[in-house]
Amino acid sequence: MRTVTVVGASLSGLYAARELRAQGFDGRLVIVGDESHRPYDRPPLSKDFLTGLVGEDRLALTDAEESAELDAEWLLGVPARGLDARGRTVLLDDGRTVPTDGVVIATGASARRLPGGDLLGVHTLRTLDDARALRTELTSGRRRVVVIGGGFIGSETASSCAALGHDVTVVEAAPLPLLPQLGPNMAAVCAALHRRAGTGLVTGTGVAGLRGSGGATPAVTGVKLSDGRSLPADVVIIGIGAAPNTGWLAGSTLALNDGVLCDDGCVTGLPQVVAVGDVARVGGTRAEHWTSATEQPRVAVGNLLAGRTVATVRTLPYFWSDQYGARIQFAGRRHESDTVRVVEGALGDGGPAEGGFLALYEHAGRTTGVLAVDRPRPFMRVRRELTRGEDPVEPTML
Repeated sequence: MRTVTVVGASLSGLYAARELRAQGFDGRLVIVGDESHRPYDRPPLSKDFLTGLVGEDRLALTDAEESAELDAEWLLGVPARGLDARGRTVLLDDGRTVPTDGVVIATGASARRLPGGDLLGVHTLRTLDDARALRTELTSGRRRVVVIGGGFIGSETASSCAALGHDVTVVEAAPLPLLPQLGPNMAAVCAALHRRAGTGLVTGTGVAGLRGSGGATPAVTGVKLSDGRSLPADVVIIGIGAAPNTGWLAGSTLALNDGVLCDDGCVTGLPQVVAVGDVARVGGTRAEHWTSATEQPRVAVGNLLAGRTVATVRTLPYFWSDQYGARIQFAGRRHESDTVRVVEGALGDGGPAEGGFLALYEHAGRTTGVLAVDRPRPFMRVRRELTRGEDPVEPTML
């Protein structure tokens, strides 16, 4: 291969570029990004960046020295709008074309929106520009904030808004926040974190629409719930998940279904095209987690340079979340029939007691996952054991 194009100046796109150079590719490397920014770290956007503890200079994932070592052509601020049927040419939105021998698709995902979300005061939180706009609004006086969605982004953003002194309510359609990820018992623990901090929590009901003021530039004034209630709001943050950015691939020969379909090695139906990160459905699963974005590129690039699948991704799912001063960590694969057992620490008043806890998810006599709140060291030990396929060793003292 003489030219490889990475479409997506994202975390996974940057890691793919690094892997290309690390694995010996010395040809032309092109990185296409729809944002005008070089790759940046997204997890702080809903946490320390939003609260003002971290500035934009702390978000950058590359510096001048690494950029020089990558020796890449950066085409930023211009989205890709197409990939030819053979995967040999990337078409850009400004009319340019990039002939290429190999393609890494790393276009990530975009925040889902609600109808009527064009009112002033309505935000999503996915990009640096999103975070800039929201931070500006949150620092201009106390606000009534309604967060729609109690997943990771919604819960973290609610925590940050509460820390800034705003009146915060989280609306979650499921009976509990994080129910699909953690199951009912541990999701109840996370619900307790909201309530302890004074954040309102409305569950088991959806959103019927948004209310706005009149005038030429209407602003949001409230959220209408599907059960007939209405919540007043000066700021609404929509955190109802993300959709993979695959629209630009319509018309290509690639198979698309809630992501770019790949085999277990991140290889698409075209061996010269691989996909990584939030946009990739690898072996039937699409994982929107930092670890997937950083671990998939090594395998994907190796297969791309080999021209076939010679290695597969074997990653134990892992995610973490910071909420209301608590660090939540989970690793493994949860089943609906799992039982959950607290093996270190304790629960108190429905939430974690002081010092946190460690819980094991168990299924058919095997440990399938581990959840920790403020127990990083024992969590990492169990995570390593699960990665090796071993059952965790029980702690000698609880």
